[in-house]
Amino acid sequence: MLHPLHQFIYCPKCGAKSFVEHNEKSKQCETCGFIYYFNPSSAVACFIRNPKNELLLVRRGKEPGKGTLDTPGGFVDMFESGEEAVHREVMEETGLNITDCRYLFSLSNIYLYCGFEVHTLDMFFECKTDSFEEAKAADDAAEIVVLPIELLNKDDFGLQSVKKAVEKYKNEYTNNG
Repeated sequence: MLHPLHQFIYCPKCGAKSFVEHNEKSKQCETCGFIYYFNPSSAVACFIRNPKNELLLVRRGKEPGKGTLDTPGGFVDMFESGEEAVHREVMEETGLNITDCRYLFSLSNIYLYCGFEVHTLDMFFECKTDSFEEAKAADDAAEIVVLPIELLNKDDFGLQSVKKAVEKYKNEYTNNG
């Protein structure tokens, strides 16, 4: 298996081309001594539920997984909490204001972005809204999809962590599991 920093050749501090493996999760510059630890990026994903026990999902408009189902979400921005990212991402992708946002669980993932493996910690939340009527696909979402929870099928989703999350959510967090 390749080192997670195999694509990094130059030291991010001094720019020297002497950036070598230090251990399984870091590289060190032989010139300036800087050690860079490769930690996962934070991402959020939302199971948005209405009073009818339906979930609002999106169809991915971009790779990876273009055309497959997904939960609204995305990367946490700098200086932003997970909960703030949930509200921002849901608004950006669906136009909805959500309520009762609660953290459920997290899963590790590798998100392929432009050929680059981004190691992520995907944090899953359950959010509620009174209605999906005002939802409109925007940003990364190509389409809004509303499904009863019992019709969720992990194979309809494109990202590995979301497939696992759909199963976990159905089995552990709903009355339909």
